[in-house]
Amino acid sequence: MTGAGVAGASGARSAPRPAADPLASAVFAALVIACFAAFFVTQRLKHTPTALQRFERTPTFSPASPSPEARQEKISFKLSHAEAVTVTVIDTKGNTVATLVNDYPVARYKQFSLRWNGRRGTARSYTVLTSASGHQSLLPATRGAPAPAGEYRVRVVLHGQGEREVLSPWSFTLERG
Repeated sequence: MTGAGVAGASGARSAPRPAADPLASAVFAALVIACFAAFFVTQRLKHTPTALQRFERTPTFSPASPSPEARQEKISFKLSHAEAVTVTVIDTKGNTVATLVNDYPVARYKQFSLRWNGRRGTARSYTVLTSASGHQSLLPATRGAPAPAGEYRVRVVLHGQGEREVLSPWSFTLERG
């Protein structure tokens, strides 16, 4: 056999392998590192609690209801960090209908509960309601005109996070009559 090449099992000669391009190797290594970094970032995000947790609301309410329980919208949520919050009720166009609390301190991981009476305006005072189980809710005194029937959402502004706004994941319906 001569030194010209190595014959394979079929007798054909194999071509010499081209040298790896250093740029292609660097791009491949960067992509592998980026994939690992993205994996660790997403794992971190999955395990980081959201700012607003356990948001609850009454799906429908009517201030004219014969049942005292159905006359007010019940809103509650928890925060992952103690914050001063502003809680507003907004219409489907994003306009503020009522401001329930403004720059109100809320404790971390404690269910904060409010009620809305279906009236427009900014609350100037609050009544603290205590249930039989000892859970407290704030009843802001909004004394403006009745809000029209329709669909509404809750907006929570977190003042400690640069005025970050969080919208409730669900809407609720105000019925009249």
